[in-house]
Amino acid sequence: MSVTGAGDGADLIVVNGRVLTMDGDNPAAEAVAVKDGAIIALGSSTAIEEFKGSGTKVIDAKGGSVIPGFIEAHMHLFGGAAELDNLHLAGVRGFDALRDSIQAYAAKRPNAKLLVGAGVDYAILPEPVTRHHLDRIIADRPFAMSASDHHTMWANTKALEEAGLLHGKQVGPGNEIVMGADGLASGELREGEAFGPILEFYGQNRTRLGLAGEEPHPYPSADELAADRDLMHRGLEWCARHGITSIQNMDGNLYQLELLAGLEQEGRLLCRTQIPFHFKNFMGLDALEKASMMASTYKSEWLSSGMVKVFYDGVLDSWTAVMVEPYADRPDWVGEPLFSPEHFAQVAVEADRRGLQIAVHSIGDGAVRAVLDGYEAARKANGKRDSRHRIEHIEVTTEADVPRFAELDVIASMQPPHPPGALNFPLEPTLSRIGRKKWPLSYAWRTLKTAGARVVFASDWPVSPVDPILGIQAAVLRRPWAEGDPDQSFSLQESLAAYTVEGAYAEFAENRKGRLKPGYLADLVVLSADIEKTAPEALHTVRPVTTICGGKVTYQA
Repeated sequence: MSVTGAGDGADLIVVNGRVLTMDGDNPAAEAVAVKDGAIIALGSSTAIEEFKGSGTKVIDAKGGSVIPGFIEAHMHLFGGAAELDNLHLAGVRGFDALRDSIQAYAAKRPNAKLLVGAGVDYAILPEPVTRHHLDRIIADRPFAMSASDHHTMWANTKALEEAGLLHGKQVGPGNEIVMGADGLASGELREGEAFGPILEFYGQNRTRLGLAGEEPHPYPSADELAADRDLMHRGLEWCARHGITSIQNMDGNLYQLELLAGLEQEGRLLCRTQIPFHFKNFMGLDALEKASMMASTYKSEWLSSGMVKVFYDGVLDSWTAVMVEPYADRPDWVGEPLFSPEHFAQVAVEADRRGLQIAVHSIGDGAVRAVLDGYEAARKANGKRDSRHRIEHIEVTTEADVPRFAELDVIASMQPPHPPGALNFPLEPTLSRIGRKKWPLSYAWRTLKTAGARVVFASDWPVSPVDPILGIQAAVLRRPWAEGDPDQSFSLQESLAAYTVEGAYAEFAENRKGRLKPGYLADLVVLSADIEKTAPEALHTVRPVTTICGGKVTYQA
């Protein structure tokens, strides 16, 4: 490719790379030049060297791939940052291993008000976990641990008692404090209303308020604000370290926007971040006025809103996802939705009328159908527009609903680490919950893509590791659970596109990011090896060595 404007002096050049532009018109190059936060040229290393001025920073890619910055299309930044310090229990199995992990963690944190574990497999013990198991491990200090999907928590007696949950408590639809035969809470708490009181009691709730659609009250002190900003910055550093340059957060409130705006003023906003307004089932439609206010106040390339996030159901493993037909292992139960279909349709119509994008957590095929119906109602009421509404997760769907994604221009937002057996999630109990008959249309990325849907990938961090390269490996190596079931895997190129090109499309930014081309934002990642020449099984060994966002280095290995 020819280059123009040489001699002006770029701010930064990357040379000696295998540049994967994700731009069909100019798919490959060796080098990139950046000035004033934008890409000004791509070409051979020799041609791009001409952009070198006295103040130009030169990055030698040493033959590694250079790709657009990863766009993380579904994650929880504040909560993920808070969890970096928790006890990580992914992969821990059996009572002895659980006991050893918890006791070692507790010994190192003698002053912690609440000890918290994360990443728990539902099958961590051969029988359902109760407070009695946890009391045998640690009885004198409050302890709680959450499932890897963050929809179930287990607590010991001390935590339940102090938070006022030991004798149960009234919770809304889709939430449950599981009660034991002795008339007291068993220790298992399903969904946020059930376990929220524990986090609130021990002062650990500010990071979760974006999931509740609430603001901190009372407003944090100056010290608490500074601590929360630092926590958010730690999360951004963790993302930048993994090559992420843009974040589409999936929980939100005004407080998170204010924290990030504070970081931007301090020069510490390392990733472009979109924060939604979280709409809950107890809110009136007039609450969407706040979503409109957030959208009009925050709309820069670095910090934006403009999205409404909704939870329609829960998750498969605790039977809180909403199914069309009963669960295979619970034939009298389809799950309880957090909204009625009629209520959700009203919310969709009003949010769409305001020009807001909608993203809905829908895991069961019943939830997916109800949300598609709501989007159809919005289109009928308000007329067709480029709305790019989204459905998050889509872990089970039906043949009848697959073509509706393309018909209604709905984005399928999916997470390659999530299928059982793909990364850190065990096969059971999920496969038995879904049932053999529905396996072919579970986590059906390829089926949806073939039917014309735009499929965007993400991690749902901290549910799964934030690392997009692990997600790409999971997508490329995906195998059917049974012979004869469809192959849902993606190629390397498709997986990269789902973390770049499609992520940009999902936030209406396809004309300025997600690809490397002149005029586009200078968001790019230099990798430690040529990703195209790396065996699929070894993709996890390829590491980001330099992350560049807006022309500035945000991570250097």
